[in-house]
Amino acid sequence: MEIDPRRLRVLLAVARNGGVLAAADELKITPSAVSQQLGKLEDEIGHTLVVRTPKGSVLTPAGVAVAEAGEEIERALDVARARVEGSAKVAGVVRVGGFTSFLRTVVIPRLPEWREQYPQLQVQMVEDDLPVLTRLLRQRQLDAVVVELDSLSADQRALPSGMMDEPLLDEPWKLVAPEGVLLSTENLDFGRLPLPWLDVEPSSANAAVLGRLRQATATPIETVHQYQETLTALALVAAGEGIAIVPSLALTGVVQAGVDVLDVPGLGTRRTVLRRFDARRRPSVVVDTVARLLREAASAFDPRLAP
Repeated sequence: MEIDPRRLRVLLAVARNGGVLAAADELKITPSAVSQQLGKLEDEIGHTLVVRTPKGSVLTPAGVAVAEAGEEIERALDVARARVEGSAKVAGVVRVGGFTSFLRTVVIPRLPEWREQYPQLQVQMVEDDLPVLTRLLRQRQLDAVVVELDSLSADQRALPSGMMDEPLLDEPWKLVAPEGVLLSTENLDFGRLPLPWLDVEPSSANAAVLGRLRQATATPIETVHQYQETLTALALVAAGEGIAIVPSLALTGVVQAGVDVLDVPGLGTRRTVLRRFDARRRPSVVVDTVARLLREAASAFDPRLAP
């Protein structure tokens, strides 16, 4: 059995994207070319590799075996490429997805320094919510994603297969309330506050905190509005519309009149990690370099200096 290894790339694209059309987009070829390459590969193997269903393309057991072999070849080439690049200057484009406060406070201020240090390295930012960034990461349109987690929530999203998380930062959650509304933060009953809670975009770590508080309180927590950006939450709080939980990082450099920022025991911390393809399986000098730069930038942030 002789296999053209170039066709394995087509099979991998179909497996990773779940269909011929998406694979064609990734490979920048026509869908008919993808189908032709799959057909030729199946002729070479002597087995059906892909079954098309109403929900997309699914690999057969033979297809899974061949795709795994293709991934092994891909990893071997990545290792060889990393060894070659290791003795050369760090050069290339690394696309990093993330959420607003981390990009604005930790990453963007360091970009001029990184350009000077690595003139042939380009770090490109993509700001969006986690579901969109995760999809782009799986499609290899991003090299890494900065992910926020509530450190005390048991229900954390499962780490996607083949990925790894590298710790970047832990910072305290803060309670923000209209000025003078909460005279004391001791023994707060989160279900009996004088104002409702502001609801937040469901994929954010703030939403996990609210879910955790709901489980811990005997009284149902009432929510109003729904925000995504911290500035929106602060504006609503200042207008007397409600109370919110925000991370320290998001308050850095932000001044909002009419808002009290309070430390409350038991709120926990927001944990920020860098999620990327497992470096042991997909080594990359440029991605490793950017990961190190992000760790260094995060370690320089002191949550105690935030409001």
